[in-house]
Amino acid sequence: MFTTIPTILTWTRIAAIPLLLAVFYMPAAWLSLPDRNHLATVLFVAFALTDWLDGYLARKLNQSSAFGAFLDPVADKFLVCASILILVYLQRVDVFVALIIIGREIAISALREWMAQIGASRSVAVHMLGKVKTTVQMIAIPLLLWDGPLLGGLLAKHVGVVMIWCAAVLTVWSMVYYLQRALPEIKARVR
Repeated sequence: MFTTIPTILTWTRIAAIPLLLAVFYMPAAWLSLPDRNHLATVLFVAFALTDWLDGYLARKLNQSSAFGAFLDPVADKFLVCASILILVYLQRVDVFVALIIIGREIAISALREWMAQIGASRSVAVHMLGKVKTTVQMIAIPLLLWDGPLLGGLLAKHVGVVMIWCAAVLTVWSMVYYLQRALPEIKARVR
C-alpha cells in the first residue's frame, strides 16, 4: 500500500515542496533569477504530471488503494498551496487570490470529511467544475513560476495572472456548487 509505484509517485508531489522552496533560497551566485524560474517551472510541471501518471498506473497495474485515494488529493493540495505561497513570496500572486484558493481547499476538504462521516459523500463528489478549476490552476502556476517570455512575445506573467484570477473565480464558483450540493444534508442535521 505505501510502496506501490502509484503511491511512491504521489509521495513525490509532497517531496517536491522543499525542492521548489530550495530553488528560490539558493545563493544568487549559484543560479540567476531566470534560471531559478526555469528550474522551478520544470520541477512543478514534472511533479504535477505525476498526478496523472499515478492514477493511470494505479488502474493499469491494479494497484488502487484506499490510502492512495486519500493521499492523492492531499499531495495535490500541498503542491498547489505551497506553490501559491511561493508565488505570493515572489510577489507574482496577490494575497487575496492565495486566500481564496487555499481557503477553498481547506473548506471543501473539511466539508468532504464531514459529509463522509454522515454517509453523504456522494453529494460532494468531484465535479467537472472542480476539475476545470484545477486544470486552470495547474496551467497558471507554471506560467507564473516561469515569469519570462512565451512564444509570440507574450509574457508568461501576464497570461499567468489572468489565469490565476480565472482560477480564483472558478474556485469560488466550485465552492458554492459543493456547498449547494451539501446544503440539504446540512439542513437535515442542524435541526
